[in-house]
Amino acid sequence: MVYFAEYTSPLGPLLLLSDGEALTGLRMEPSIPAGAVPGENCPVLLAARAWLEDYFRGGDPEVSFPLAPEGTAFQRTVWNLLLQIPRGHTRTYGELAREMAALLGKKTMSAQAVGQAVGHNPIGILIPCHRVVGAGGRLTGYAWGLEKKQWLLSHENAENVPAGAMSST
Repeated sequence: MVYFAEYTSPLGPLLLLSDGEALTGLRMEPSIPAGAVPGENCPVLLAARAWLEDYFRGGDPEVSFPLAPEGTAFQRTVWNLLLQIPRGHTRTYGELAREMAALLGKKTMSAQAVGQAVGHNPIGILIPCHRVVGAGGRLTGYAWGLEKKQWLLSHENAENVPAGAMSST
């Protein structure tokens, strides 16, 4: 069964999804998946809403509930790397590609492959894909829009992101 809860954030409405045991999605789109039921009493959704409240108040909450993003083994490995980027910090796609190569015992890894995995992150904000930037700190490739990425990084007082760094490449 899929449970959902809505959350009104400074970025607009968010939709939280859970299988009842873990958070499986956090979306900007307001459309509720077919068959999903309200999860007002779902402990995971309540914990995720509390996490978001703390985060948007300026806190740096730890994720103390299970996350279960659906994806390939490669994607899940990339998403685990994203969880290691501290609030207020960024990594480039190239840096993540080098970390992935080391984890997988390879000489090199494609930054584009890593970027595609980052772009398919189904649990935005909690799995902080917004902390991944292009070379030189350029803001690139954010599914929710570069303005929201800039907002999140500014909210976190992120380093290494020059003012006006938004780029469409």
